[in-house]
Amino acid sequence: MLIGVTGQIGSGKSTVAKILRSLGAAVVDADRIGRDAVNLNPTLLKKLCRAFGTIILTRTGRLNRRKLAELAFVDETSRQELNRLVHPYLLRELRRQVKEKSKREDVVVIDAALLLEWELDHIVDLTIVVHASRERRLKFLKKRGIGRSDALARERRQMKFAEYRARADVVIYNRSTEAALKTKVRRAMTIDKTVWTKH
Repeated sequence: MLIGVTGQIGSGKSTVAKILRSLGAAVVDADRIGRDAVNLNPTLLKKLCRAFGTIILTRTGRLNRRKLAELAFVDETSRQELNRLVHPYLLRELRRQVKEKSKREDVVVIDAALLLEWELDHIVDLTIVVHASRERRLKFLKKRGIGRSDALARERRQMKFAEYRARADVVIYNRSTEAALKTKVRRAMTIDKTVWTKH
């Protein structure tokens, strides 16, 4: 079974993916793949520097993802340029990992903020959208060092929740504790319980 988990920035989608992993699923993390795609690919890093400037580099010459995000989410043109450069590498590796994990695992989860934009909801068996209030998302992002104005700029570049909801098979509302979220994830799953207990 292939499950897609997505949601607006700061909603808790990666927490849900982590919960699914604890229940026995294998997780393909698009964000991690994106990081590795740049850090392990000097050619791509050079392309990003040409597009956004060397300001996106740390003192050691690695990618400063926060600085890149600040620049890339300034406007739609910048965001599209980032996507044009990174996504071909990212999606190729994501599909490879999904294929490999699916050979060995009964349940594979794709954790991806852009799951719907990439139309991966067409290939998964179940699309889970995680949702939290704006203030809850902003509070969570602040803990990650992302300020309110930056977070809101990123949110504006994403789909509205109504579109996420329209394309979801399951919507999980993240309103309180991680324990409560885990209970909701368990309730949302309709697959055979033996899948989760065999690992």
